[in-house]
Amino acid sequence: MNKTTRQQGITIGGMPVGERNQITDVPGVTVGHYTLNNNRIQTGVTAILPHQDNLFQNKTVASAHVINGFGKTAGTIQLEELGTLETPIVLTNTFGVGAAYDALVAYTLERNPEIGRTTGTVNPVIGECNDMFMNDIREQAVTKEHVLQAIDHAKDHFEEGCVGAGRGMLCYSLKGGVGSSSRKVELTHGTYTVGVLTLTNFGKLSDLRIDGNAVGQKLKACIQADEEKDRGSIMIVVATDLPLSDRQLKRICKRSVTGLSRTGSMIGNGSGDVVLGFSTVSTIPHEKPEETISHPTIHEEDMDEAFRAVGEATEESILESLFQATPVIGRDNHHRPTLTELLESYPIKF
Repeated sequence: MNKTTRQQGITIGGMPVGERNQITDVPGVTVGHYTLNNNRIQTGVTAILPHQDNLFQNKTVASAHVINGFGKTAGTIQLEELGTLETPIVLTNTFGVGAAYDALVAYTLERNPEIGRTTGTVNPVIGECNDMFMNDIREQAVTKEHVLQAIDHAKDHFEEGCVGAGRGMLCYSLKGGVGSSSRKVELTHGTYTVGVLTLTNFGKLSDLRIDGNAVGQKLKACIQADEEKDRGSIMIVVATDLPLSDRQLKRICKRSVTGLSRTGSMIGNGSGDVVLGFSTVSTIPHEKPEETISHPTIHEEDMDEAFRAVGEATEESILESLFQATPVIGRDNHHRPTLTELLESYPIKF
């Protein structure tokens, strides 16, 4: 079993982490994977559920932020307009977005027979990264059933690394994948959690920095490899139980870029860097109530702690995707070393 970032002796930031140091430290959040590992097919699905009730009937406050828009997400337009999330979030490869859309529609229709009859339709939210180097993406191997199984398998503890949507991803010219981390936000009125999950598929080795150290440049010098082109992208999912408006949540989502940049990303031209966020503290009913709806929110002066938390959690989540990655051989025998393998061969002091 690979060592975590902290087991490597690396502590990112100074804020306390949650019990699991995962996005599921936010109460009610679960994550599930479905992994396809069959010679040329190295891909999969990762599903994030904000809570365990009927999400269409009890929507969460949500927001999205595009750092660089070279991506093919679904559902973010309505999410931005209304500030609510009404399906699980699904992450997969670029050509799996259609299957994920079909699956989320079917999942929601099964639980809500009034959709398309006495009420409107549903807005599935899906994010993607392009895993074509490791995976034969032309096969369009991800199916509706795979997505539904990922949702069905969602738990409050989950694997990181080359699982689910992370199976075929690359990060800083190394094997990337799924990573996660969390931070506790201690305010005068309570203690809250900010959790982050990342799907990493970006960067070139010489840019990689670990806790401020130019590790990538040192490793590149050791292996004397040709420089890889900066490949996109990254999906960042932010969850919290902080009481927030969708406007405040968007401000927090924007600050995830500080953690991304601290790992060395230059946010390249061809990178689809997208952030999806939700708050679980209260829900918005689908059916209009007789009374007005009111939701508690933190004061703007409390936002700095949340900004710091999301930056730290994003940075550590990206590093976790690297440290938890395992060797994968994909289409045409394509492979990339893992960060763990390189550090075992070329010990570098952090």
